Amino acid sequence: MVSLPGGTFLMGTDFAEGFAADGEGPVRPVTLRPFSIDRSTVTNQLFRQFVEATGYRTDAERYGWSFVFWLHIPRARFNEMVEDRVQAAPWWCKVRGAMWSAPEGPGSNLSKRDDHPVVHVSWNDAVAFTQWSGQRLPTEAEWEYAARGGLEQKLYPWGDKLRPNGEHRCNIWQGDFPNRDTAEDGYSGTCPVTAFPPNGYGLYSVTGNAWELCSDWFSADFHKTADRINPTGPPSGTARVIKGGSFLCHKSYCNRYRVAARTSNTPDSSTSHMSFRCALSG
Repeated sequence: MVSLPGGTFLMGTDFAEGFAADGEGPVRPVTLRPFSIDRSTVTNQLFRQFVEATGYRTDAERYGWSFVFWLHIPRARFNEMVEDRVQAAPWWCKVRGAMWSAPEGPGSNLSKRDDHPVVHVSWNDAVAFTQWSGQRLPTEAEWEYAARGGLEQKLYPWGDKLRPNGEHRCNIWQGDFPNRDTAEDGYSGTCPVTAFPPNGYGLYSVTGNAWELCSDWFSADFHKTADRINPTGPPSGTARVIKGGSFLCHKSYCNRYRVAARTSNTPDSSTSHMSFRCALSG
């Protein structure tokens, strides 16, 4: 983990090409107490240690399925493996047997992926892990403060240009979403958590790779009038905040790989592009 001093920073964005309906703005000063946060998302190797120590079964295992991105399902077994698709986003397929240790469903495994972010974990699963590890999930404000790496009101952890000097700095989609990923950044799907340089605070992959769960309930407007000192989000809700974007984000559809961007997921849902990192108070 890395220890951060806290203090006041400018949270949110008024970026014209953002998603105002998500509640990305307004830009506002937020003050945080000191805290610590993981340098990377929890890896498959670490999550395996948790499972072996506790016998924990994830929500995906208990339900018997999880959502897998369609191009990652073996073509020869597609009709056999896919039970259903999300109507509004048909590239998301309900695959029976998909889980953290079988990310593409039955027959897949974690070979050569020990250092990738664990996926197919829900908010409930992430909280169970933190209870075992003695940590907690970061608040959205803590996550964004840490992700900015000390920079003020920049789009990305390194500045305002997605590819400075033509260099890829994160694992996102290149090509025609959702039909063809050219993988120009070197990866189609998740990548090792330290594959790209860290931000100014030493945090890896806060942009792209896998969405990261926060402790807050999601609201598009609660924060506009809420307390801005150590905010923890609304007292209740139906979905939890996720931040950072994933390997599926692309400017043509979902440019939520910006540090101020936000969206949500229900607490028991899991997908092949959602993970988490942990925090500690003080």
